[in-house]
Amino acid sequence: MADSEEQAYFSVGDYIVFGLMLSVSAGIGIYYAWIGRKRNTTKEFLMADRSMGALPVSLSMLASFMSAITVLGTPAEMYVFGSQYWMVWVGYCVTIPLAAHFFLPVFYNLTLTSVFEVSRFGFLQALSSCY
Repeated sequence: MADSEEQAYFSVGDYIVFGLMLSVSAGIGIYYAWIGRKRNTTKEFLMADRSMGALPVSLSMLASFMSAITVLGTPAEMYVFGSQYWMVWVGYCVTIPLAAHFFLPVFYNLTLTSVFEVSRFGFLQALSSCY
């Protein structure tokens, strides 16, 4: 191997940080599994019995919207294809407020847990019943 090439290996510090991260993540999971063991119904488990505030729901939606592929792929997209990727964010800035103000109230008023449940109502009937 030539002197100018380097191989990447984990150092002791890297292993410590990695182990701490895994331990904290596992600890959070175990804590909420222990606290949440009293939840018996699907509604309580999946929807938190509709008792969560706006901030945790917003952060949950953001986490599901910004997938790992997006976080990892955006820099590569910008590098390969240039700065035209900003137009995607312009689209986000237009569509996210529209969805938040027009579609989410419909789903909330119908007590739906996902978009896929709309098919049992029919979307036009759902809209007419909420507005």
